[in-house]
Amino acid sequence: MNNEELKSLVALLDDDDDEVVAHVEKKLKTLGNGVLPFLEEAWEKTFNPKAHERIEDMVHFLQFELVKERLTHWYSYQQEDLLRGMWVLATYQYPDLEFEQLNEKIEHLYQKIMMKWDPDLLPFDQIKMINTTIFEKFKFRANIKNFHAPGNSMINNVLETAIGNPISLSTLYLLITQKLGLPIFGVNLPNLFVLTYRTDKLQFYINVFNRGLIFSKEDLDNYISQLSLLPKNEYFEPCNHGQIIKRSLRNLIIAFDKIGDYHKSDEINKLMSLITVS
Repeated sequence: MNNEELKSLVALLDDDDDEVVAHVEKKLKTLGNGVLPFLEEAWEKTFNPKAHERIEDMVHFLQFELVKERLTHWYSYQQEDLLRGMWVLATYQYPDLEFEQLNEKIEHLYQKIMMKWDPDLLPFDQIKMINTTIFEKFKFRANIKNFHAPGNSMINNVLETAIGNPISLSTLYLLITQKLGLPIFGVNLPNLFVLTYRTDKLQFYINVFNRGLIFSKEDLDNYISQLSLLPKNEYFEPCNHGQIIKRSLRNLIIAFDKIGDYHKSDEINKLMSLITVS
């Protein structure tokens, strides 16, 4: 189908005949994201509110299909690339977001830390130096006032506003420390996502939500006891990047439910189902 045929097809979304519109919508869904520029152009040209709504619904459908495609591909083939996984998640809310935009911002933070980096420092001192840069120089902090805001789970929003929730701030920290080559990993604690520094000879934990506070396994034991939970290996051991994305998705489901946007929470549930083995 050439450009003129596509324009003619999209123009039929302005038709008064519901059967015609249904046929056009079915056809457009099979054509994929290549029709998005034509939909955007049609939206600008029409003054029909019903046509605007149809076009907006079609655009969202196609963009959501792209998110699903990217997420399943990432989960199957690209899990080692955590930033790309967070980018896919963010494109649900920000479909025009480019991966390179995020990559450049992470690289900027990394370079600022590298300016003062000393690989010979003891691990505790390395973490303190990173904390100084992230939390004092760049003012990253926990969003206590609006903890369940959906933007807290979007890495682009966290980089822009310097506020986030436990997992998004931890992910930011993890992305930087991975580039530094540090043995730091995510840990799926109940109610709180933290990081662990782990080698054969040393392990401690980092609460990024509390400005990079360092704590021990004994502190973690006490935390789990206070929650009246039985200890599980997953509360102490590193999790993979797929688990980080799943937890971010769960946070988004809760966030959209909290603000009453059940359509979006249903869509996030659909994304979750794509990467959850029954």
